[in-house]
Amino acid sequence: MSSQQKNKFFKDVKHYFWDDPFLFKICADQVIRRCVSGQEAFDILKACHSGPTGGHYGANYTAKKIFDSGFYWPTIYKDAHDFVTRCDICQRQGKISQRDEMPQNSIQVCKIFDIWGIDFMGPFPSSRGNKYILVVVDYLSKWVEAKALPTNDARLVCKFLKTLFSRFDAPRAIISDRGTHFCNDQFAKVMLKYEVTHRLSTAYHP
Repeated sequence: MSSQQKNKFFKDVKHYFWDDPFLFKICADQVIRRCVSGQEAFDILKACHSGPTGGHYGANYTAKKIFDSGFYWPTIYKDAHDFVTRCDICQRQGKISQRDEMPQNSIQVCKIFDIWGIDFMGPFPSSRGNKYILVVVDYLSKWVEAKALPTNDARLVCKFLKTLFSRFDAPRAIISDRGTHFCNDQFAKVMLKYEVTHRLSTAYHP
């Protein structure tokens, strides 16, 4: 050994200690791991990659699993890479292409009482002069507001919405079907006054 190699050897040796019959190393993350070699290292690698708790992960993840199990040897990353490239199951699977990835769409932030869905139920048999039920559901909390009404015209819808806004504040959007009681000038004026976006659900196929 040259003097430089000797210096490096004595510097590295501080991180190891012998506890018969095993050699241990204090790793950079201050975790004490047992040093292994030869067939034992191969068996550990095999168990961490393709054993019952393996999962056939890539080289880096397999090496991490070995470290987490408390073992160490110097060529751990290289051996893990070689083992994965020779693993028959991994090679048959092929690489993950862009088709296999999920689209990374931005998630819209929706607060409580921000978006309401509105619709009529009925007509039902007359009960105290009421034939319809106007139902409004908050999209996030699923909170339901309902009111029995004699008819399903726009005037009664707007009156009900004004009482709703006074209790829960004006939402960001209201979603309805394309019924005439929701798609009219009177309803549009209320939406404009309270600065609410009116969204229409897709029409059903006849």
